Amino acid sequence: MNVLILGGDGYLGWPTAMYFSQRGHTVTVVDNYFRRHASIELDCESLIPTANLFQRAKRWREVTGKEIQVLIGDIVQYDILLSALRESRPDTIIHYAEQPSAPYSMLNREKAAFTIQNNLISTLNIIHGVKEVTPGSHIVKLGTMGEYGTPNIDIEEGWLDIDYNGRSDRFLFPREASSLYHTTKIQDTDLLWFYVRTWGLRVTDLMQGPVYGISTDESDLHDDLRTHFHYDEIFGTVLNRFIVQALVGHPLTIYGKGGQKRGYINLMDTLQCVYLSACQPAGFGELRIFNQVTEVFSINELAGMVQRVGKALGYDVRIQHIANPRKEKEDHYYNPKYTGLIELGLDPHYLSDEVLTGMFVLLKRYCNRINTDAIFRGVAW
Repeated sequence: MNVLILGGDGYLGWPTAMYFSQRGHTVTVVDNYFRRHASIELDCESLIPTANLFQRAKRWREVTGKEIQVLIGDIVQYDILLSALRESRPDTIIHYAEQPSAPYSMLNREKAAFTIQNNLISTLNIIHGVKEVTPGSHIVKLGTMGEYGTPNIDIEEGWLDIDYNGRSDRFLFPREASSLYHTTKIQDTDLLWFYVRTWGLRVTDLMQGPVYGISTDESDLHDDLRTHFHYDEIFGTVLNRFIVQALVGHPLTIYGKGGQKRGYINLMDTLQCVYLSACQPAGFGELRIFNQVTEVFSINELAGMVQRVGKALGYDVRIQHIANPRKEKEDHYYNPKYTGLIELGLDPHYLSDEVLTGMFVLLKRYCNRINTDAIFRGVAW
């Protein structure tokens, strides 16, 4: 299978590239280094130093004998995307090439405008590029569980069957974003659904919850193959942030009451989910949606687990509730369905004391790189 990974330098993109390559597929990655540049601008660089894509691809070849092709460019520029499609002729396009941060999208008007343009135009370009160059390509797009919000009903996998006044129909599940970033992800889904109906595209939309973790089978082969790891308020996911806060004695920052519930997933399971979706593609004229989570936790539950494991390792882990900088429900019902990927073959890696201990041990090696000023800046909306 020829695989084109857009956003191939990212926290998910680079591990995905190695995962497919290790299994014998032909992989091309494209990235414009947005995350690297934004991290420098905001003084919140990755905890783990990462070589550029060419250097990582070279190390991958030295370690495994396998090739990953690298293209540097911005797919918001349509000619760059078309060139990548013509060179790689992908059977599968994995779309990670979006501004991925809710806080970043809420920093100011400039960042909001960038988020809208980058996320929507990149998706639109992929749609048109597939129609123009590779009409058989299967698009696997990374969505987010944040599209749904926290409704007071069970969250179905993408679709809701309605019976009303004696008639029935099927609709996209109602969505209610909590940030501008999440709003653009809703608009992505709407764009894809429109063009699936209009042009018969084949699309899988993966509604992913917050990801945690750093190790994969491939990244553990050599330190130069590790992915970015952010612990800051802008780009870091909550469990990753908590581990680093515990390492440096910073109180675990719980926003508000801490009752906010979300679905979480291990980085290794993200790779499984994307791979399974690519190997068992959607049909033409189908928008297939999976909820890509494996467990549900409240913020208080996550903090309690990190505190327990951290104390067992000898760290003084404190928990601090702070005024919530975000507009979100802190006590709410939350019951997402997530059976579709299990049915495709997902074998989950659940969160455990062993997993958390492994993260503590690995990340301790980089403690001297932690910038405590980046941990919390209070981006509010």
